[in-house]
Amino acid sequence: MKYCVWILLFSLLSCVNRNEDSIKAQKVIVIQPLGNFQQKQAQKVFAEIKAINPKVVLMKNIDFPENSFYKPRNRYRADSIIKNLKNNIGSDSVIVGLSHFDISTTKNNIKDWGVMGLGYMPGKACVVSDFRLSKKHRNSQFYKLVLHELGHTAGLPHCKIKTCLMRDAEGGNPLNEEKDFCKNCKGFLKNKGWQLI
Repeated sequence: MKYCVWILLFSLLSCVNRNEDSIKAQKVIVIQPLGNFQQKQAQKVFAEIKAINPKVVLMKNIDFPENSFYKPRNRYRADSIIKNLKNNIGSDSVIVGLSHFDISTTKNNIKDWGVMGLGYMPGKACVVSDFRLSKKHRNSQFYKLVLHELGHTAGLPHCKIKTCLMRDAEGGNPLNEEKDFCKNCKGFLKNKGWQLI
């Protein structure tokens, strides 16, 4: 009986230590509103992220990086944005830029391909825009988009499961079909310290 009590106590302590280790392993997520991004919407994203990572910081709005505006299409270059943002944080952090303006990047032979988000994989920076999201479902879609790009920064590639948040948009907007991270993607992120249910 005494032996069983010790095993139970050791198991409980191991679970507590693993939980503390995963919190320590999770990077600080820096939320960076860009341009005229509404603080109220940024605070909503902050509260949602805090539920899965207590180490989150909401910054004040800053201007888009110099030379990131692409005048021919009246939008901002996502690759220029994340290149600039990654230099503004420490090695224990990852930063996500929030934009109301349209963003783009170079894809294959297309010089200026419009995107909803872009992130280094793995890396320290990503950016998301609500410009291409459904007006009716903008808030829920935007949070899914933030999680998708943060997933890339953690090292997750696109997923083939259609209901997974890491699904490739393939030029469309499938966010309403996406429900959560699939089992494999969720397990990967939990190992990175994400506190997912």
